[in-house]
Amino acid sequence: MILKKIGIDLGTTNILVYLPDKGIVVNEPSVVALDASNNQVMAIGQEAKEMLGRTPDSIIAAHPLKDGVIANFNITKAMLKYYINKLGGRIRLFRPDLMVAIPAGVTSTERRAVVDAAIAAGAKNAYVIKEPIAAALGAGIPIASSSGNMIIDIGGGTTEVAVIALGDIVASTSVRVGGNKMDAAIASYIRKKYNLVVGEATAEKIKIKVGAALPLKKELTMEVSGSNTITGLPESIMISSSDVVLGVREVLQEIIAAVKTVLQNTPPELASDVMDKGIVMTGGGSQLRSLDQMLTKITGVPCQTAEDPLLCVAKGTGIAVENLESFKKSVLWAK
Repeated sequence: MILKKIGIDLGTTNILVYLPDKGIVVNEPSVVALDASNNQVMAIGQEAKEMLGRTPDSIIAAHPLKDGVIANFNITKAMLKYYINKLGGRIRLFRPDLMVAIPAGVTSTERRAVVDAAIAAGAKNAYVIKEPIAAALGAGIPIASSSGNMIIDIGGGTTEVAVIALGDIVASTSVRVGGNKMDAAIASYIRKKYNLVVGEATAEKIKIKVGAALPLKKELTMEVSGSNTITGLPESIMISSSDVVLGVREVLQEIIAAVKTVLQNTPPELASDVMDKGIVMTGGGSQLRSLDQMLTKITGVPCQTAEDPLLCVAKGTGIAVENLESFKKSVLWAK
């Protein structure tokens, strides 16, 4: 298979790969398992995620990205190389052009690290696109128009809030808070309230199965197992959605503060566009029950979740890499 162009959503939690004409071909956790003795990669993606919290000392399972940026260059390079080889075979006639989505708030050093990792992994040219723009493209928002559109992308490590007009960001902020912080907050709340220690995978399951931003009319419950902090023995308890509402409250406050900041910094003309059209939410974190209602209530601006919120950024990077000329303004060029 000849790979010429690839769009990658290099997320803290998941890596998604988009190929023109094929759509999303990879959607796996951003986790790499290493042999502790020689740092050799043992597993990548789903297989590595299943090892999280269960590995012996001889194996390290880790996220190569933290808060949306590269935390370990070599592991990120290995992960990118693995997926390029997996899709195009080890022997390639062409080196593909790579488009990678990055948080809008990254520093130039962090941006450079992404480009260097992409080139080292086998890309001919590496381009980066800011996540809010990619998310808007993937959600079907006409970013080139002169009227303003507001997007909130809640990923695993970062939340990006931006108002976009004429193909670029007019006002934005990026907070290093997302789905992972919600999981940590849920685990911390359960520990304080029930003296039960649960792992990050369990906390994520709780968020997905019974999580909510506001109290629900019909309470959801699930059974959770962990180890008791006092006795140290395994124990099972019932957790309800109201536990999650209280657990994630502080994390959501940070996201709300970011949304308010962007709304306050938006020029009046564009603010009236946003009021008319509403806010679009993308990213895995936007799927938390009643979060759209909470934001509508607090900001007074109608808020809705995009279709396939998890896939929007990956789709957007794919659209941008397919139509480089059209999105020159929105893409940061880097060789």
